[in-house]
Order: sequence, then C-alpha cells, then structure tokens
Amino acid sequence: MSRGYIMIGAVVALLFVALNAVYIVDERRQAIVLQFGQIKQVKTEPGLGFKIPFIQNAVYYEDRILPLDTSPLEVTPLDDRRLVVEAFARWRVVDVEAFRLAVAAGGEQALEIGAARLESILNASLRSVLGNVRSNDILSTERAALMNRIRDEARSPAESLGVQIIDVRIKKADLPRENLNATFARMQAERQREAADERARGQEAAQIVRATADRQAVEIVSEARKNAEIVRGEADARRNAIFAEAFGRDPEFFSFYRSLTAYEQALKGDNSTLVISPNSEFFDYLKSDTGASAN
Repeated sequence: MSRGYIMIGAVVALLFVALNAVYIVDERRQAIVLQFGQIKQVKTEPGLGFKIPFIQNAVYYEDRILPLDTSPLEVTPLDDRRLVVEAFARWRVVDVEAFRLAVAAGGEQALEIGAARLESILNASLRSVLGNVRSNDILSTERAALMNRIRDEARSPAESLGVQIIDVRIKKADLPRENLNATFARMQAERQREAADERARGQEAAQIVRATADRQAVEIVSEARKNAEIVRGEADARRNAIFAEAFGRDPEFFSFYRSLTAYEQALKGDNSTLVISPNSEFFDYLKSDTGASAN
C-alpha cells in the first residue's frame, strides 16, 4: 500500500517537474527565459519552449502593435502662438532582449514603463519639429508631412528601447483656453478686413464695368445718330433731287405744290388771319385756278 503511494507521489513529482520545464508562447507574445535575472533564451516564434525547472523562468512580452495616447503637450511654434497638442502613436516591441534591459520588468509593468519612456521620446520630437514651423503649417495640409517628420525623428531613440514606432498622428492642436478669446477676436478682425477688401475690390470692378458700359452706350448712341444723320442727309438729297427733277419737268405744277404747302402751314389752327398785301403772289392760286398766269 505504501509502495503505491510512493509511486503516485513520484509520478506527480515528475509531472510537476515536467510542467515547470515547459513554457508555451502563442502568436501574440514573445518570451525571455531568465536565470537569476540573466537572459538565457529569447523565443519570438510561437510554440513550445524548454527551460530548467525551478531555476529558470519565462517572462512574456507583447508581440502585437500597441497604441499610445500622449498627454496634452504645450508647444510654441515659430510665430509664438502657443498650441496644446495631443498625439497618437502605434508601436511594437521588435527587440525583446533590448526592451527587457531597458525596462527591467515584464508583463503589464513592462508595457507601462515602456509606454512612459516612449511618450517622453515622442514629446521631445513633437517639441523639436513643431517648434521649427509656424502654427498655420500645423493646421494646414503640411500636417501629414510634419507627422512623418515626428515619427522619423522619434524612431532612432526608440530603437534603444527595442521598440519600433510604426506611425504618429496629431489628434488635436488647439490654442490654450486663456488665448482663445484673443485669438477669436483677431480672427474676426482679419475676416472683417478681408471682407472689406473684397467689397472694395467688388466696388472697383463694378465701377469699371459701369464706366465701360456708359462709354459703350455713348459710342453706340453716337454711332446711331451719325448713321441717322447720314440716312437723313441721303433722304433729303434724294427728296431735293426728286423736287428738282419734278420742277424741271413741270415748273407750273411744282409752283402749285409749293403754294399748297405754304397755305397748309400758314392757315393751320384757329388763327387764319394774315396781314399781307392783297397783290402778293402768295394768293395767286387762291384768286385763280391758273395761278400766276392770271396776272
């Protein structure tokens, strides 16, 4: 009976020792085997690993891409317009041995220490890059290029931690709260000045259009009057030519026509009183139907 217990105990002990000699690394993690604090193995591929039981222990680290949100950071661009910047980074552990030596911890504590040190590196890069540009560049289409510069500048010191910065993005770039009112007032004044300039340019353009239209109207009217005078002159000349031809063909008829026209003009309206000599030639066609031949 006691021999059976001994066998069971031996089997349990062997199983316990075997379990402590094996460690498992899945696809999401990396592992380091430590012996009295010294690195003995590094396993980055998923699968089973073996270690000396009770003497060596496995410490695990993330192999996935990790996020990092930086705390609000105040930067001063070249135009001295202070900005409060918040950034977002993505990073991963690429050299687990260097990462272990840098943070001297494992598990969640290692990630917290690594994120804190990485944030310090990012803040230094943010100040360095954004401090050499104007605030308008940070808020313009140049923003993407600035984020790439921040990422590239932070990569070199991050490599000493055994991590790789994959990407950096500026989430927010706002003015400090105490500067907002003054900035809004300045922006409003600038917009009002631009609006006044636009109105002045519009009024100037309108004056040019009106002056051009007035000049063209005068030119058109003058041209029309000139053409009208030409037409009238040609018509008068043609009329006079017709009168002259008619006078040449029948002088008596022409004299009769002119007299009738004179009577029509002189005896127009209610006033038909004329003070004139009775022997005047004006009444020749009134005295006789033969006109001047009656004398």
